[in-house]
Amino acid sequence: MSEQVLETAALTTVTQDSEIDLERAFQESHIQDILDKLDQELVGLKSVKNKIKEMAALLLVDRIRKSLGLTAGAPSLHMTFLGNPGMGKTTVAMRMAEILYRLEYIRKEHVMLVTRDDLVGQGMGQTAPKTREVLNNAMGGVLLIDEAYTLYRPDYPGDFGLEAIEILMQVMENQRDDLVVILAGYKDHMERFFHSNPGMNSRIGIHIEFNDYGVDSLMTIAQSLVKSQNYCFSPDAEKAFREYLIKRKTMPHFANARSVRNAIDRARLRQANRLLSSGKKLNKQDLITIEAVDILASRVFREGVPDCEPES
Repeated sequence: MSEQVLETAALTTVTQDSEIDLERAFQESHIQDILDKLDQELVGLKSVKNKIKEMAALLLVDRIRKSLGLTAGAPSLHMTFLGNPGMGKTTVAMRMAEILYRLEYIRKEHVMLVTRDDLVGQGMGQTAPKTREVLNNAMGGVLLIDEAYTLYRPDYPGDFGLEAIEILMQVMENQRDDLVVILAGYKDHMERFFHSNPGMNSRIGIHIEFNDYGVDSLMTIAQSLVKSQNYCFSPDAEKAFREYLIKRKTMPHFANARSVRNAIDRARLRQANRLLSSGKKLNKQDLITIEAVDILASRVFREGVPDCEPES
């Protein structure tokens, strides 16, 4: 890690009588580049981005304090990401890993994403090896456990998920200097999970809440996705898609940006079928334009149910 920021003069030559140029250290860390990248990748989420910036500032100051012998105990880096699907939690975890790596809190700029199935076995004696293998592979980086609340299933006595939780808690405590664990999931489900597993809750130092996108933010995401795929909405299609979002947000299984992407994919399918069925000569504008009819054909309008539900 010869190019790490902590090897620069701003941090390695600090003495008790030195003037500390925190702004210079921040610039040399290139953390702002990561924050800018996050801002470009994700629409909105101001509170999430502010939290990440606050954490970056804490970690930078903590490193400088250590160089002066001002130890206060390593900050707890295990986190929870609370929110519905499609909010960019994996992207935030990746950028957080970059920050942790640049400031030498982890050895690898790596995020390992797992679910219950990766940790919990189906039979006796299977869970411990699976969980330990995942933890060993994630060591030195960041382990992101999606839908972490599914590890605890109180309605299934003897469920092997409890074994995975026990092993996970041991590693989070004993090897917290070499692994950062992020538990992600729905807010209410995660709150119940922590209430039932106070030992896990006590190991988490940072809780970040991802609030659902509003319709304006979802439209911004949609327009960005459409543009990136060399399509465009006609004026009427743009109005229809906004109405689609208003209706779809009130229905089950809404997954924010993920649902927007899926809806655009379905609109592209309908557009292609419409063009093929028209029997007309086409121009470039025809090929790139999504029309209102491609949106209004959705089951959200026709039947008042999500597109993702199976056809009856």
